[in-house]
Amino acid sequence: MAALSTLPSSPSWPNPNPNPNPNPNTNPTFLFLASPMEDEQKQQEPHEDDKNEAEEQNYSHSISSLVPPLLQNPNPNPDPNPNNLSPSPCPSLLHVSFNQDSGCFATGTSHGFRIYNCDPFREIFRRDFDNGGGIGVVEMLFRCNILALVGGGPDPQYALNKVMIWDDHQSRCIGELSFRSEVRAVKLRRDRIVVVLEQKIFVYNFSDLKLLHQIETIVNVKGLCAVSQEAGNFVLVCPGLQKGQVRVEHYASKRTKFIMAHDSRIACFALTQDGQMLATASTKGTLVRIFNAIDGTLLQEVRRGADRAEIYSLAFSSTAQWLAVSSDKGTIHVFGLKVNSLSPGNEKSRSASDANLAVTSPTSSLSFMKGVLPKYFSSEWSVARFHLIEGSQYIVAFGHQKNTVVVIGMDGSFYRCEFDPVNGGEMSQLEV
Repeated sequence: MAALSTLPSSPSWPNPNPNPNPNPNTNPTFLFLASPMEDEQKQQEPHEDDKNEAEEQNYSHSISSLVPPLLQNPNPNPDPNPNNLSPSPCPSLLHVSFNQDSGCFATGTSHGFRIYNCDPFREIFRRDFDNGGGIGVVEMLFRCNILALVGGGPDPQYALNKVMIWDDHQSRCIGELSFRSEVRAVKLRRDRIVVVLEQKIFVYNFSDLKLLHQIETIVNVKGLCAVSQEAGNFVLVCPGLQKGQVRVEHYASKRTKFIMAHDSRIACFALTQDGQMLATASTKGTLVRIFNAIDGTLLQEVRRGADRAEIYSLAFSSTAQWLAVSSDKGTIHVFGLKVNSLSPGNEKSRSASDANLAVTSPTSSLSFMKGVLPKYFSSEWSVARFHLIEGSQYIVAFGHQKNTVVVIGMDGSFYRCEFDPVNGGEMSQLEV
């Protein structure tokens, strides 16, 4: 099967604004004016290989180029209409998402979409649509010219029940998937497209949009879903059919694993790139649990805090040495993980010196009374923290520079921070 290639590490999207505003140490960089996002979670039964058409979906597709060209010299003049690229006044921010390696992120706005590079921070591409223009979901495929778009906002560019496969080299949609209910999220791999509805998930072959699998889930308003990115090892995680349950699909071995991760409903989860480790948080938001995604074993449990919180995002570092957490408390936490990702490759990628220097998540000074005092007193706490505005929504990822974290806010803010892997404590904000 043909796969889409990716671009070299430095993005070659055109940059209409090559001189972005630098960020002083104490303030965020602002993308543009913004507005908020949304919230979450019903039920049914486990795995069957139902590759028959779903009654929920009614997909159509029209692909003119199954393996689109790279963005090697992408649209020097993307639109003959110069107004298409002129910024509209105060677009609302509807959606933000990192690409698969967290080197870029995409924003959906009330007028179109924009692509940003994380390090150095800069806008590298934008497309504003003439009519309507609202994009509620935009999903990148690494750094290539293929995007998945879903309409959003008060004046959506596309119907909310459609996924449009956009090729920005051709400046048009090359594929379309239609459903009978609203699309909540889209996840891309080089070989698969995963579409998340409120109670169903559909898995398609990228090259011909053939339906390969469908999954029933509990009510999933947030569109929770995670996929691995390792070639030949497709792992998909989604909510199960019970409160607090996650379902892990191992497509290579044709196995399904159900993990009862929490007593409360699942609020957020993240998967390592190789699909071997899974982090989960519940709507209670106090504890984060790390599991072996292969056999469901609980590997570690860390504490974000004592009071309830809404967890917005979880992210593993590339070596699975660290886990970052963002919540509505306005604090980004970084936890040290005791176990590396289970694959031999990742073990090598972390040097022995790093392993010796890295601080582990601190525990309470009363942890010696484990089993006598409540569990709270023996909890593992975060190694490093970064404080932001409480109540705002932020998503987090690890940067490509060592010991850095990238934070994007739904208020249009951007931060890049560095943490001390030995001493921990408060992170320092980097200039961008």
